Amino acid sequence: MPKPALRSIHLYPVKSIAGSDPGEAVVEPWGLAGDRRWLLVDAERRQLTQRQQPALALAHAQELPGGALRLTAPGRQPLTVEVPASGETLPVEVWKDEVEAVPADPAAAEWFRGYLGIECRLVYLDAPEKRRPIAPEFCAPGDTVSFADGFPLLLTTGSSLDALNSLIAQGDHADEGPLPMDRFRPNVVVDGTAPWAEDGWRRVRIGEVVFEVAKPCARCVVTTTDQRTAERGKEPLRTLARHRRFGDRLVFGQNLIPRGVGTIRIGDPFEILD
Repeated sequence: MPKPALRSIHLYPVKSIAGSDPGEAVVEPWGLAGDRRWLLVDAERRQLTQRQQPALALAHAQELPGGALRLTAPGRQPLTVEVPASGETLPVEVWKDEVEAVPADPAAAEWFRGYLGIECRLVYLDAPEKRRPIAPEFCAPGDTVSFADGFPLLLTTGSSLDALNSLIAQGDHADEGPLPMDRFRPNVVVDGTAPWAEDGWRRVRIGEVVFEVAKPCARCVVTTTDQRTAERGKEPLRTLARHRRFGDRLVFGQNLIPRGVGTIRIGDPFEILD
């Protein structure tokens, strides 16, 4: 087996829509630089994701120099959205957290309304170092996170996906597999480890940066959404329910909290510390 190494990096500038796969990324205390700093919210200022709107899988956000976005989606003209000037914030709801965020230009709201056909608006996390603490039972005092579900980074492994796809092939919905890694929307993907070995990790190093492994990642209906067509099926949740149930959660991947900053690059060595 080759030595463990970082296979790919994935950034999602807007939560729950497609992003980019850069060759390197800067690790900040609250996640990868540029990852999930923008959020779409509904008329009640609650997060909008592929859970409610699977068509978001077909929208794409490219981060431009300075943090601006270039938005594209089927049937919509591309739109560039600048980082809003620091100023008045409004509270938005991310899961059970109330987070202060800065509204984006109204043109962004109009663009997404035209795409989804519902009232919504785009907001920006201007101060990730102070806006949203991580759940205290999983972190150190002062740890914060962006608009990600709960933790700064999500790690998955190629070997575990291979193992999962083997199980899917033996099940009732084998025609849905094999599934690609983009169903799980990770930030970092590692190769060269044994299947499901990540269940026992506590601290790891990618290149020069050390991460605490906070907890397994519970999976939801987004994983059943084809990221290229926005169509939904039964897998992988049907197979995870049979083989990867931890209590009342179906899990795949591990949530990470950085314990340092630096730059990670595809091909960087991956080391299990604890």
